[in-house]
Amino acid sequence: MQKFDAIRPFYDSEINEAIQGAVNHPMLKAMMNFTFPELEDHVWKEQLKKTHSIRDFQCNFIYHTIQKVLEKSSEGLTTSGFEKLEKNTSYLFISNHRDILLDTTLLNVSLFEHGLVMTASAIGDNLVQKAFLSTLAKLNRNFLVLRGLTPREMLQSSKLLSEYIGQLLLRENRSVWIAQREGRTKDGNDETNPGVLKMIGMGSDEKNLMDYFKKLKIVPVSISYEYDPTDVLKMPQLMAEANNEVYIKEKNEDFMTILSGIMGTKKRIHIHVGDVLDTEIDKIAAENDNSNKQIQALAQVIDDSVLKNYQLWPTNFIAYDILNETEKFAHLYKESEKSLFERRLEMRIGSDNPVTRQGFLSMYANPVVNKLKYEDVI
Repeated sequence: MQKFDAIRPFYDSEINEAIQGAVNHPMLKAMMNFTFPELEDHVWKEQLKKTHSIRDFQCNFIYHTIQKVLEKSSEGLTTSGFEKLEKNTSYLFISNHRDILLDTTLLNVSLFEHGLVMTASAIGDNLVQKAFLSTLAKLNRNFLVLRGLTPREMLQSSKLLSEYIGQLLLRENRSVWIAQREGRTKDGNDETNPGVLKMIGMGSDEKNLMDYFKKLKIVPVSISYEYDPTDVLKMPQLMAEANNEVYIKEKNEDFMTILSGIMGTKKRIHIHVGDVLDTEIDKIAAENDNSNKQIQALAQVIDDSVLKNYQLWPTNFIAYDILNETEKFAHLYKESEKSLFERRLEMRIGSDNPVTRQGFLSMYANPVVNKLKYEDVI
């Protein structure tokens, strides 16, 4: 067994066999019928059977699936910052995380459309317990982050993961996407967990850790949805945490969240890629020689970029005003947009649970609060 076999996606040489094994799966049929409703099943099956690389699978099938998802469930995807990235160059994209599948998939759609290197993307192994989902993840160049380990296993797993990320970026010229913290942001506060950076740093082959991070070409990514398609699904965990209770997921909860994220209403979506962290890392190295302090400072720099470049929508300003009983941002939304948001709040939360209502509103309002730390939101 090769070193990274337990976590890596398929090699191109394994793609065709994996597709042949999955081509009659009912979930694949549902996906292809959604993507290509005008085609007879035998047509897309024949095309799939001729697929021999991840790139072909992503460009000829997944790209079209995502276009159909955007058409059916959103008012479109806009992007900014991609023109600053260089072609044929790998980057480590560290992103805020709102939706299990779409965040990384939409980033790859954007990279593809700009002619840039697409990513290998981290995914929790808890999300791919079903055999078909595991196959689909590997076909999409996902690599596994192992969950539920003992502290000793966690250390070994983190070392392997960090080495694999280094291998992709520095030797295979493959970009990598990883979320700034484990799990999706539930409360609207996007914050980098220094533990993620420590894990990445375990793969360092440099005397100074910051020299290694500089080599990885870190690019912070801000992704924002006008409506979070899984907003109400995030409430039970938020409420448990508010009551200091341990939250236990329902069976199939992750799978249902994936489906809701894909097909739920999103309205507008924006992805901004920040500048490659370069002079910032030099500054951190010059000001600190303690690696823990360096990691903390790097986490802060990533947060600054993610939050400054986060696209605020009318829903964010409406939630802020409702929550704070003000009209401070009333000039930034229409009455019709407020009515629509209030209707969603009423339908999804109701008025009999003030704690849940506050959690729901805070999820949309917190990005405004965070943006106000950096600038006057006009």
